[in-house]
Amino acid sequence: MARRNDGILDLLVLLPWWISVLTAGIVYVALAYIAPTLTTGSPFLQGLLTAAPSLASLFGLILLIPAPISAFNAWRKRRLLDEQEDIASIRSLSWKQFEELVAEAYRRQEFRVVENTAGGADGGVDIRLVKNGETHLVQCKQWRSNKVGVNIVREMFGVMTAQEAASVIIVTSGHFTREAQDFAAGKPIQLVDGPQLADLIGLVREAPPAPVEIPRKADLARHCPRCGSDLVLRTAKKGPNAGSQFWGCSTFPKCRHTEPAGD
Repeated sequence: MARRNDGILDLLVLLPWWISVLTAGIVYVALAYIAPTLTTGSPFLQGLLTAAPSLASLFGLILLIPAPISAFNAWRKRRLLDEQEDIASIRSLSWKQFEELVAEAYRRQEFRVVENTAGGADGGVDIRLVKNGETHLVQCKQWRSNKVGVNIVREMFGVMTAQEAASVIIVTSGHFTREAQDFAAGKPIQLVDGPQLADLIGLVREAPPAPVEIPRKADLARHCPRCGSDLVLRTAKKGPNAGSQFWGCSTFPKCRHTEPAGD
C-alpha cells in the first residue's frame, strides 16, 4: 500500500510492469494526437494544447521508468521464494524479506496481493489478499524465538471485523501459544507457524498453484468481536424491533454486543 504522498511514479513501481507501459502509451497518444485537436477559449490553455505534441515523448519516457523497476522487483521476489530451502533459511530473513516471501507465496496461489509498503500503521495489516471478491488480511511476524500470543490474534480479529474482511491470516516464522490457538479455533482466523510456512513454500515452489483453503465467516460459527464469545440468535421481545431476530453475545449482560441477523 503506497503512502498518501507518493506520486504516480511511486505507484507505478508497485504495480505490474505492463501497467507502466500502458500508461505511457495512453499519455503519449493523448498528448501527440488528441490534445492538438482540442480547442479552448483561453489563449494560455490553447498554447499548452498546441505545445503538447512536443512533450509527448518526454512524458512517455518518464512514465516508462517504473516498468523495469517493477519487473526487477517481481523477479527478485520470485527468486527470494525459490531460494528458501527450509525453516532455518526463512528465519534468517529480515522482517521486510519475510513479508515479501509471504506475499509471494500467496501470489503464487492466484491471490491478488497488496503489500503495505508504507511501513506505517494500518491496523497491523501487512498484506491484503483479494480473491473471488473477498479480502483477507495478513499480518506477518518474523519472530524466531518468541511465540505469538493471544492478544495479537484477538487484535487482528477485531481489525478483521472492523474492516469487514472475510478472514485474517497470521504468519510467523516461530510458533503460537496454546491460548492463541484456542482463541482462533472455530473463527475465520488462520494461524500459520514456521513449519507450516516452510511446507507452503515448498508446495508453491515445486508444484503448479493450487487453491488455498481459507476459513470464511459465512462457513463458521459467529463470534463476538469484543470478547470472542459465541454469538447466539435472539428475538427482540419489545421495542420498535419486537419480533425481529438479531445476533447477541452469549455472555449478555456482561457483553452487550449485537449484530443484525440478516448479515
